This record gives sequence, C-alpha cells and structure tokens, in this order.
Amino acid sequence: MNIQKITNILSIGLGVLALVFLVLIISAGDESIEMSAMNGDYGFVAAIIYLAFAVLGVVILSTLIFSIMNLVSDKTKLKKAGISIGSFLLVIIIAYIFSEGVETPMQDGKVLSASGSRWVETGIRTFYLLTLIAGGVMISNSIIKIFKK
Repeated sequence: MNIQKITNILSIGLGVLALVFLVLIISAGDESIEMSAMNGDYGFVAAIIYLAFAVLGVVILSTLIFSIMNLVSDKTKLKKAGISIGSFLLVIIIAYIFSEGVETPMQDGKVLSASGSRWVETGIRTFYLLTLIAGGVMISNSIIKIFKK
C-alpha cells in the first residue's frame, strides 16, 4: 500500500476520533465538565489532549522520517544539509566560547548553576550572532544586486 494512502487513512481516523470526542465534550456541557474536573475526573477533555499529543507525535515522526529519506536519496542535498548543520554548530561553539557562567539566585529561591548560566548566555549570543549573519547576508545580497544592474 502506498504511504500516502496510509497517511490519509490515519488522518481520517484521527479526525473522526477527534470529532467524536468533541461531540461528547459539547454534549456533556461546561458545568458538568467543571464539576468533574474539580473532583479530579477530566474524562473526555483528557482524552482529546492525549489525542492531540498522539497527532503531534505522528506529525513529528513522519516529518523526521520523510526528511531523512529525502536527504539520503540525494547526495547533494545531504552535503548541503551537513554544511548547514556544521555551520550552525560552529556558531553555537563560538557563542559558548565567548560566554561565561556565574551562579545566579532566582526569584523562587533556587540558584541557577554556573553551567546553566553559561548555556543561557550561549543561547542569547547564538541568537545575536545568527541575527548579525542574516542581516549581513541580506545587506551583501542587496549590494551585489545593485552593482549588477
């Protein structure tokens, strides 16, 4: 069977199941659901949340599988993806090298470790570096475009 047919059947099945849960939730009414929730019984609301998690899992898994299959099928795409991932890791490594960690007290009384603080600063510096790189690429492309005319 074709993978597209399997995906369509799975999508229709999950959609029908979600519609059934929705009808059951609407038919129960707001007050009944609130009273049940106060007693710890979340009923169909919990079921539809678990269904949403299942759909999210299926989407993530299928995206990863098809992306990897697409990359493996073409060597030039695989090479470009490797270069992109390597460049991104290089930016993160540079940001980590220039970051420093300091133990920081937080509002809830806990203490953020020096390592945690360094990773937070690494994330911020990575964002700044990627912003600068994107801005530089846009400006250089604009300048190149102007001089080509």
